[in-house]
Amino acid sequence: MKYKRDQMMYAAILGWFSFCWFGWAQAAPRDDWRIWIGLLDGVAILISITGGILSFRNWHAPSALNKNSSWKWYLIFLISEFVLALIGAVFLISKDQISDISIWISFVVAIHFFGLKFVFRDYSLFILGGAMLLVTIIAYPLANYLNVDESAITGIGNGFCLLLLALVGLYLALQKNN
Repeated sequence: MKYKRDQMMYAAILGWFSFCWFGWAQAAPRDDWRIWIGLLDGVAILISITGGILSFRNWHAPSALNKNSSWKWYLIFLISEFVLALIGAVFLISKDQISDISIWISFVVAIHFFGLKFVFRDYSLFILGGAMLLVTIIAYPLANYLNVDESAITGIGNGFCLLLLALVGLYLALQKNN
């Protein structure tokens, strides 16, 4: 990634969504996982707040989104992600398969990072998308094996993936010669 402001926004946005995924994981995890999920949730929100403050203080710094075509494609991927997630969730609710919603959302979010790679010109988004896709693929069998809800696996797995990239973004944003 070329721009410090984008790295700050990675910390803010990915930290926030890490917080959300860890929150979803708390719906039905094993009891002995709760403290660790809660601690990771706390770290995620602190990174998000830090990234948000840094982003706000550097709002006019260069960003990949300053280019009109990048902003347009960012909005296309973002809106498409929300629409697909909503359609799939409504469909799963109508089929009384509510426990599969986290897997569907995980799939949609993972795929959207492949498109965002081209917007931000950042290969780490391919890695993030691939890692989240792997979480999506293993969530159902691992949840059955561990006897937990799929949301615990997708929440922990995706929360951790997003937290790692948020931490990388924060680290890079704080580097002097970046």
